[in-house]
Amino acid sequence: MRLDETARPIARRDVLQLLGLAAGSALLPAGRAYAQARGSTLVIGIDISDTITLDPVKQAQYTAPMTLAATYDPLVTLTPGDYIEPKPALATAWARTPDGKGWRFTLREGVKFASGAPLTAEDVQFTFERLIRMKEQTQQYVKAIDRCEIVDAKTIDLVMNDPAAPLLNILCAPSFGITEKKLVMQHGGSMGPDAKEADKATDWLNQNSAGTGPYRLVRWERNQQIQLVRNPHHWRGAPAYERVVIRHFSDSAAQLLAIRRGDIQAAFNLIPEQIATLKDEPQVRAERLPSLDFVYMAVTQNAEFNRALAQKACRQAIGHAIDYDGIVNSMLGGAALRPAHFLPIGVNGSTETVAREIGFKQDLDKAKQLLQRGGFAEGFEFEIAYGNAAVAGVSYQLLAQKIQADLGRVGIRAKLAPMDQVNLRTSFTTGRAQGGVLTFWNPPAVENELWAAAVVERVARRVHWNVPPEMTDLVKRAAQETDKAKAAALWVEWQRAMVDQANHIILFQPVYQIAVRNAVKEFPLTAAGWQLEIGQAKPA
Repeated sequence: MRLDETARPIARRDVLQLLGLAAGSALLPAGRAYAQARGSTLVIGIDISDTITLDPVKQAQYTAPMTLAATYDPLVTLTPGDYIEPKPALATAWARTPDGKGWRFTLREGVKFASGAPLTAEDVQFTFERLIRMKEQTQQYVKAIDRCEIVDAKTIDLVMNDPAAPLLNILCAPSFGITEKKLVMQHGGSMGPDAKEADKATDWLNQNSAGTGPYRLVRWERNQQIQLVRNPHHWRGAPAYERVVIRHFSDSAAQLLAIRRGDIQAAFNLIPEQIATLKDEPQVRAERLPSLDFVYMAVTQNAEFNRALAQKACRQAIGHAIDYDGIVNSMLGGAALRPAHFLPIGVNGSTETVAREIGFKQDLDKAKQLLQRGGFAEGFEFEIAYGNAAVAGVSYQLLAQKIQADLGRVGIRAKLAPMDQVNLRTSFTTGRAQGGVLTFWNPPAVENELWAAAVVERVARRVHWNVPPEMTDLVKRAAQETDKAKAAALWVEWQRAMVDQANHIILFQPVYQIAVRNAVKEFPLTAAGWQLEIGQAKPA
């Protein structure tokens, strides 16, 4: 096996340079200097090829939230294992505004940014006004916020244009981490009406951070590494590790070798077979956690791209031709669930029972009948695009090959189109994907409305589906229903309709399986959308 340069294990010399010890290493015995470096640096191995920005406002990818959660703090947060009740972060208290049209937050005393500057109400206002006016995807998650108003030095109001819309859980996401107004504006940031065109801070934020998080970003090299250093001013106290290095590994075999050698302390992209080989490694353990992520295939219905895919029956045939049990059991070693649609199992209205009842299941005879009904009894050809990356321990390439073989059994011929992750995202989000797209969904925040609204708003446009008003209304009614049982019934109704529409075929909801060396005592995984609480990781 050859380790390419972007996936090589971190060398002793690299560690010393990261710690500023290279020039003075002669002052200490080499072994002692290396031991100090290893003890104070957490090195994580993960495929970060999808990380294309570290500006919180522009975040819309799978791996970047881990870094953002380490460098920025939101007003409220979710703790590992509890994805229902928000907990205090930069805000210590919150309540409805006196007029009932928004939310009032009381800011924590004594918080400082990594720069040493104190957190103020103006920083919070700047963060939300910049986010609203830049009109990136993150703004869609909080589209019910009209503006942020300062009440006094330690109090702000988020004024809503839709007071009944869900908000608190959404604000827990790293995209809503509070940024330092003065610092961001010094580097081109804007909260003005023309911020979408005028704001130039992203390039600076891609190499630096302006948050109050436990760590500060000092370097990002795309497809190579992300470097973080301890924020000594953090309001929870300085984190245990002095530095964190997130190393890019495009190959799981390289990650396996690196975790065994101790070149990294955690490996995120090992396949089940590789996890199994570590059971007799005395210095390595597997950390497991059911996720709220899922991997799916989006399928266009644009007749100009593909006449067959414009027929709902043909898209449904794809859904019934795939061997989902084979994907989950053979490719993922059983470490996955499969929801019916864009609501992961575990949230209100989505259970394994519901998924079995209304989700797609392999039925080759039914797939052939649907092809005949759609006017393509002999099958058809379409393209499946995917990124050169891995997710949940399996490469998109292997997943695409499995789907290709399954579809071939009913006469559907899939052409595989691998591409760079950035190109894939651009093609998909701009609606230029010619057939199917293999991709992921991880929660921007743990809130049903976000998953469902994404389908009927943004993702529908990407597959050229003109959503009927009654579907958008169903999402709104379900999101605003306060009776949990009634809301669950509405969410089941919505999922049933989405499966019938067959534009988004859910493949699996992974269980995280992360290899961690025992030199790391605490490694708190979370399903809230950012995978790991880096700031709470501790060495043994």
